[in-house]
Amino acid sequence: MTTGAVPAAVAARPLGVVGDYVRLTKPRVISLLLVTTAGAMCVAAGGLPGGWLLLWTMVGGYLAAGGANAINHYIDRDIDGRMARTTTRPVVAGRVAPGRALVFGIALGVISALVLGLAANWLAAGLALAGLALYVGVYTLWLKRTSLHNIVIGGSAGAVPPLVGWAAVTGDLGLSAWLLFAIVFYWTPPHFWALALMLERDYAAAGIPMLPVVRGVEETKRQILLWTLVMVGVTLLPVVSGAAGAFYLVSALVLGAVFIVLAALLARDPAIGWARATFHYSLLYLALIFVALVVDAA
Repeated sequence: MTTGAVPAAVAARPLGVVGDYVRLTKPRVISLLLVTTAGAMCVAAGGLPGGWLLLWTMVGGYLAAGGANAINHYIDRDIDGRMARTTTRPVVAGRVAPGRALVFGIALGVISALVLGLAANWLAAGLALAGLALYVGVYTLWLKRTSLHNIVIGGSAGAVPPLVGWAAVTGDLGLSAWLLFAIVFYWTPPHFWALALMLERDYAAAGIPMLPVVRGVEETKRQILLWTLVMVGVTLLPVVSGAAGAFYLVSALVLGAVFIVLAALLARDPAIGWARATFHYSLLYLALIFVALVVDAA
């Protein structure tokens, strides 16, 4: 005699669907972007901004970046199936229909603009949409598959969140906002090239012209070191401009020195043994640079 109980697999499926749509937004990637957004807001406000403004800017920023990532899943479903690390993504694995992923991404972008426009201002909303357009149009649709400069130019999309945060607080974009943009912009190549060294075979199999695939491992390691040196110099510019003080200066020098040492060890390594350490430290580095900005502002 049946009891009317719902099988566990069926009961769990709605949660699985929700989980897949959350995965489309790439929450782990977005978390770092939100740190840079919040950091810029604190620097712009000279301390902590209003709680509701901070909350809704974070929500709007998440939705914009999440929408871009969801559209990216739709566009890249062909090459995702040829890369070992992406074969389980919801679209390529068949758990989310491509059309639904596209509609979901577009809807998140529209909602993000409304949230930011109504809760902060329309400049912040426009910047968030510009970041989405850069990521989808310039990086994913154009440069990712055609140029070894894909990360250098396309990476500008990942540098937009500090501009969104700054604009949400001030309603404009001053020099300091663009310096925060520059920090993320110059951080992006050494961060992604370290990852590309680890995933060279994946990128080659998918036909993506990442630097190690096109120019080789040694040139990639040399470029990582060069860009790291430039990036550390750029992180000192907020002090020169007066946007940050002594605490941030010391923090930037210490954090940057560690990054340079790791990049130098990677450059001298006949293999790529230091690529993983460089990549993981780069994530911590960017977060701590913006935390240092927040502490300094407070």
